Amino acid sequence: MAALSRICPWWLAPTLDNPIRRLVHNPEKILRRYIREGDTVLDLGCGSGTFTIAIAKMVGEEGRVIAVDLQEKMLEILRKKAAKEELSSRITTHRSEADQIGISDRVDFALAFYMVHEVADQGRFFREVASLLKEDASLLISEPKFHVSKSAFRRMKEAAEGAALTPTDEPKIRFSRSLVLRRNGVSLPRSASFGLI
Repeated sequence: MAALSRICPWWLAPTLDNPIRRLVHNPEKILRRYIREGDTVLDLGCGSGTFTIAIAKMVGEEGRVIAVDLQEKMLEILRKKAAKEELSSRITTHRSEADQIGISDRVDFALAFYMVHEVADQGRFFREVASLLKEDASLLISEPKFHVSKSAFRRMKEAAEGAALTPTDEPKIRFSRSLVLRRNGVSLPRSASFGLI
């Protein structure tokens, strides 16, 4: 497994989920056009749950959020928040491996917010995500401008396109480079691993 020094450590969770962050990156404003009540949503690299809690409210009682993170401590923080908000029944947490998401559920929408740059083999990552999307489902990726250059983001886009994901929108998200990708109906097998850097 590659070094994990670039992954945001769990003890920085308060900097990821606080009122200022939610003002800058308001989950409801960012996601409301993509998520409907009753949807199953995949939150990749969910961290301490900034987006997960908001998504759980958006999908309603009939919906579900699958919150995936590499760090069990992040998932523990999220589970406590979900219990406090009485949303535990809508949220399933899953600890991924460094080289594989490792779920088989099909989803209506997937979010990868500020995490794809941590993936070593982005092509394999996007192939695995594509295999989890229902037909015509979408993936929103957003990456920090201060950390991901235009050329690096272009390479991410190319890796996603190579995984049968078609760009459909470039939403404006503060301080970010963002792209919505739609599964184009091509059937792809899940890859074994993608690795984190």
